[in-house]
Amino acid sequence: MTPTSPRFSPKDRRLIEVLAYPAVQLLDVTGPLQVFASANALAARAGNAEPYEVRVVAKDGPTIEASAGVGLAVHPLPAVSAAVDTLVVPGGDGVNAAAADRVLVDWVRGRAGQARRTASVCTGAFLLAASGVLDGRRAATHWQFCSELAERFPEVRVESDPIFVRDGSFWTSAGVTSGIDLALALLEEDLGRAAALAVARYLVVFFKRPGGQAQFSEILSLQTTDDRFGALHDWISGHLADDLSLSTLAKQAGMSERSFSRHYADATGLTPARAIERLRVEGARHLLSETRLPVKRISQRCGFGSEETMRRSFLRVLSTTPQDYRARFAR
Repeated sequence: MTPTSPRFSPKDRRLIEVLAYPAVQLLDVTGPLQVFASANALAARAGNAEPYEVRVVAKDGPTIEASAGVGLAVHPLPAVSAAVDTLVVPGGDGVNAAAADRVLVDWVRGRAGQARRTASVCTGAFLLAASGVLDGRRAATHWQFCSELAERFPEVRVESDPIFVRDGSFWTSAGVTSGIDLALALLEEDLGRAAALAVARYLVVFFKRPGGQAQFSEILSLQTTDDRFGALHDWISGHLADDLSLSTLAKQAGMSERSFSRHYADATGLTPARAIERLRVEGARHLLSETRLPVKRISQRCGFGSEETMRRSFLRVLSTTPQDYRARFAR
């Protein structure tokens, strides 16, 4: 397999350290590792110097057992003051034990202060937060743990929607495979779009799901264990431009308005009105990125009634405007 290789011209070989600990999520480690390793492979094939030196480091070694029972060979933790370009902190089932290890937490704090940039994958944000380096910063983690992260670390400004978030020199990403998206973004920052695109093609992954893209669909986020309102959500998605008043929804669900409001809020954590708004934003988001329909037409198709109403909903749900969303994510 010999894909066309871009001409990399890195100024220096960058040291990437990926932290490991017992029960670390395997793909949180290996996903970013493979992105940087592939950049090295493509550079070598083009006759250029490899842009990265990559190490997996751990407090204990010489091996660490990651998820799925896979052993990882690791280097000892380097001195906090040793030169490093990027620190990557993965998540996994062992992250709470790691975040309770004061020696490791102190090392992460010091190492993040030494690194040019620091990144976390999935629940690795909990370890960064425990070190205090995310205080006052925006951060992402796996959608299932956003509330817990916000509750345990109230100084961190948790964002539940994005694939990854950058706040200054700190990058945090969502669940598992989003570590690949984040690593590709780091690669693009270092070596440019052509290099990152070449690696994405080599790995047969999307070049990027930009940082503002949702981790999952709103319908998925509204699902419950028994999914008692699943049929209703499917019906809503096909009738976004219709009357979706409380009385209409209650009738569709076969309940009284009072009973529907109570049961729906208990099941989803949202009022029906807020859920409708999110589903309409999701429908509009799809049309903005996949079609060239005018914003006014999209607002009508998705039941907003006016561009201004849609703009306010986008700002409330996504913290961006429809026009800015289209500029960033349209194909």
